[in-house]
Amino acid sequence: MTGTANRNGTVMGEVAASRLERGARSEKAFSLSDLRNLVKAGAVDTVLLAVADLQGRLKGKRYDAHHFLRRVAHHGAEVCAYVLATDVDMSPADGFALTSWETGYQDLSVQPDLSTLRMVPWLPRTVVVLGDAVHHDGTPISVAPRQILHRQLTRLSRHGVHPKAGIETEFVLYSGTYADAEQAGYQGLRPLMTENLDYALDDDPVSDRFLRRLQRALAGAGMPVEAIKTEAGSGQVEVTFPYGDALDACDRHPVFKHAVRTLGLRAGLAPTFMAAPETGRANGLHLHVSLWSKAVSQLNEPGSEHDLSQVGQHAIAGLLAGLPDLGPFFAPNVNSYKRFAPGSFAPTRFTWGRDNRTCAVRVVGRGEGLHLEIRVPGADANPYLALAAVLAAIDHGLERKLVLGAVTTGNGYNADGIPVPPALGLALSSFQNSALAQEAFGAEVVEHYARLAQLELAHDQRTVTDAERQRWLARA
Repeated sequence: MTGTANRNGTVMGEVAASRLERGARSEKAFSLSDLRNLVKAGAVDTVLLAVADLQGRLKGKRYDAHHFLRRVAHHGAEVCAYVLATDVDMSPADGFALTSWETGYQDLSVQPDLSTLRMVPWLPRTVVVLGDAVHHDGTPISVAPRQILHRQLTRLSRHGVHPKAGIETEFVLYSGTYADAEQAGYQGLRPLMTENLDYALDDDPVSDRFLRRLQRALAGAGMPVEAIKTEAGSGQVEVTFPYGDALDACDRHPVFKHAVRTLGLRAGLAPTFMAAPETGRANGLHLHVSLWSKAVSQLNEPGSEHDLSQVGQHAIAGLLAGLPDLGPFFAPNVNSYKRFAPGSFAPTRFTWGRDNRTCAVRVVGRGEGLHLEIRVPGADANPYLALAAVLAAIDHGLERKLVLGAVTTGNGYNADGIPVPPALGLALSSFQNSALAQEAFGAEVVEHYARLAQLELAHDQRTVTDAERQRWLARA
């Protein structure tokens, strides 16, 4: 597993630190002692203390590195609690139990998880550390995305298994910056690459330069990629990360998106992780998951290369039965549901198949490499919440020993199976009325994320779109 172990060395000199800043490969995180040495050498002057917000973005503060070491590293810091109770626009909103106008928008504490310290090669002399959101008495804040995943990992452990996970995510690169797009009213956006370049190896100079910089920067942050490929959609890119610890996989993802946006801005590009940035375009966040016990995979039948074990069958049955109730965790906004269309490589029904990309759950690999690719989440999903939903559904299947239905061998778009919710409103109703969601996450979490979905629906319902004007302005 990469990116989680502490370095064994002592002093990292200025040369080594400079190499990290330039994006040299570094597959291990580093310790607080390493940070002290870097600060003393002048190689680091800024620490970003971040929490993942409800949308999976990094939110927090920039600290002088000396101040971080003296006051923050062991004692934590405070931020306004609304970072975990707001919509994508960071608009203060009532209706959240955590904080509101009625409570005066009080602070919460952020306790650094020092095992997540890593360089940020795309920013000079900067490191980032993720924190856990806690109440002032030290108890975890249950609605924090990282805490929600922690809880599902604990619940799953009662079955004697732990997951490994790998994430592959897609995004689209547009020419011009975000400011350019805003000035143009988000009209006439030009994908960086206009052809179908799926699996292409002859990238244009601009694309090649951006992808090389991204690859080097991620390696320098201790997050080396497994692969980068251009996709069929115009301007579309897919990045695949190595398989490993489930929490670590999710911790890396907001840092990865920060790198993509920062490097994109410097290259005069506007990357987007929208699930459906254009009609007929779909960006996915595919979760590759397996279950292990004492370093032995539990998904395949012992001695078999391809047969699913009972654990594997129960896990897939749980996914097919449970995920339909958990839409707001893997498809969090109105746009998310425009990705689910026949022929889009995003599923429209909860089916399973062997190496079948038309299914919601794709069984791939063999022997101990056998694993599940869950293809339902979009690139706009918060990875902590999406993986928490997957693990809760797997737990549901293991706990109830659910029987797995027939495999889908043909076109999954024409197969039987529970439909993927076609809209956020229907997904929200299922989520609020789900016994599984209440049992797995608790009423506080369900109410919190139901309120977030309500805010997204309200925004959509009162907003007049260009598409409406185009269709109705001269015809109504």
